[in-house]
Amino acid sequence: MHFPFPHLLADIGGTHVRFALAAKPGTAVEPILSSRTAAFADFSEALASVLSQSPVIPRSLIVCAAGPVAGRRIAMTNAPWTIDGPAIASHFGLEQGLLLNDFEAQAYSLSVLKEELVHPIGSQTERQAGAQIILGPGTGLGVAALVSLRKGYYALMSEAGHVDLGPADTEEAALWPYIDPGPTGRISAETLLSGAGLMRLHRARLARCGRAIVEPDSAGFDPGAIGHLIEAAHRDSFGEEAATVALFFTLLARFSSDMAVTFVAHGGVTFAGGILPRMIDLLDVERFRARFEDKAPHRHWVQAIPTRLILDEAALLAGLAAIAASPDSYFIDYAHRAWR
Repeated sequence: MHFPFPHLLADIGGTHVRFALAAKPGTAVEPILSSRTAAFADFSEALASVLSQSPVIPRSLIVCAAGPVAGRRIAMTNAPWTIDGPAIASHFGLEQGLLLNDFEAQAYSLSVLKEELVHPIGSQTERQAGAQIILGPGTGLGVAALVSLRKGYYALMSEAGHVDLGPADTEEAALWPYIDPGPTGRISAETLLSGAGLMRLHRARLARCGRAIVEPDSAGFDPGAIGHLIEAAHRDSFGEEAATVALFFTLLARFSSDMAVTFVAHGGVTFAGGILPRMIDLLDVERFRARFEDKAPHRHWVQAIPTRLILDEAALLAGLAAIAASPDSYFIDYAHRAWR
């Protein structure tokens, strides 16, 4: 497989779109556009805007998007976009292209992740050989794993964000009846561990105390309401918003530990983007690690699993650039997924 330079790289989420360019081998990735997904009617409109700003005409396009991949197409989960790779290539005159699930791409980015782009959560023991997990609460909750094979890397995609999430103690059990399950009608990990989930968790806590709740339309992904909650948590460390954030981190520790045990992730757990970088200074690291390590009968090896947070969104685009520059280092079914 060969992706001719220049490479255009695209990270398409339910809330934000970002494009960057890798013009030549060995050159740095240059940002071109960062905008709201809702600012464009579809992917073609966004791409046309980017091409009008690009200093060079790209020959290849590597896209990751938030939704399940079906061959060369993605119907996004949290935005009304369908991306058809071959149609895009034909319409815009691209020589080659590839479409990845966003957390499939996040997993591959771990292969080139630089330590200066991450924030450690707890002491960082030496990383052992084995699977790595990456997950991130944002518009939804993405989860993927990366395994290193003899000649390259293979990403394991998942829909683990949609597994059921139940209470782990009496305090959580008392809260659960107040949680709005949202449109799915069930409480999954994503129901609570996402931007909208943070708001659901807050409304449930207030409702349980008989307090006034935020307006109903903030039940969805409302960036403004989420931002206000996080800002309030920063202003008052003893307020209700701070208590909601603390509970969010407790649930995240438990769920991420479940994923680590599921994949036997000796290689570590990495959290990506979304809302977490805005809340990292509110994290009680000792409490987080205590909940993460509480995995009898496997506590002895779960304790050794390092956890960290990616602070710079450029890490994902660097991962896309690595695939485009060295596709044979990644076990991707190019025969059925490359656009031409």
